[in-house]
Amino acid sequence: DRSYVGQIADELRRSTGRSVRVVSPRVSGATTSLAVRDQLPRFRDIRTLRGLRPDVVTVSIGANDIAEWDPVRFDRNIRSIFAELPLHAVVADLPCFHFPKNERKVAEANRMLRAAAREHGLVVAPLHEATRRQGLRGILTQFARDMFHPNDHGYAVWAEAFRPALAAVLRSRHRAATSSLSGIIERQAA
Repeated sequence: DRSYVGQIADELRRSTGRSVRVVSPRVSGATTSLAVRDQLPRFRDIRTLRGLRPDVVTVSIGANDIAEWDPVRFDRNIRSIFAELPLHAVVADLPCFHFPKNERKVAEANRMLRAAAREHGLVVAPLHEATRRQGLRGILTQFARDMFHPNDHGYAVWAEAFRPALAAVLRSRHRAATSSLSGIIERQAA
C-alpha cells in the first residue's frame, strides 16, 4: 500500500472521489527478463481474459538488471515490454544509484529505455532525476534495510516522479474522450 503504486492509487481516490482498483502483476526483484517471461503473460491475461482496460498503467522495471548488466538483453526485453503497453502507459526511467560504476550502466539503460519509449509513443517519468536530486539525504533516509529498495519515504519520491506525467496523460485522455463524445453528440444532432 505504501509503494509508489499504492500512493498514486490513494491520490487518485482522493482527487477523483472514485474507487480505484489496483491490479499489479509486479514481483519484487524482477529483471526485464523475468518480466518478459512471467509478468507480461499475466498482464496480457488481465487485459484479455478478464477484459480489463486499465485507466492508468505505470511501469518501473530495469533496476535489477544493473547487477548483471547485459545491454543487448536489456534493450531487447525493454522493447518487448513496451510493445505490449497501451499508449497511455507511463514508464519510469531507472532510479539513480549514486555510485559512478552503476551510474554508467544506468545512463546506458536509460538511453535505451527512452529510445524504446519514443518508438512506442510512451511517456517517461523522470525517476532518475527525482532520485538523484535527493542526494546524500536520500541515500540515508529513503532506502529499506537492504539498501537497494526504497522505503515508504523513497516510494513517495517515486510517486512524485510519476505525478506530472500521469496528470498529463490523464488530461490528454480526458480531452480525447470529451472530444469524441462531443463529436458523437454533434453527429446525432445533425
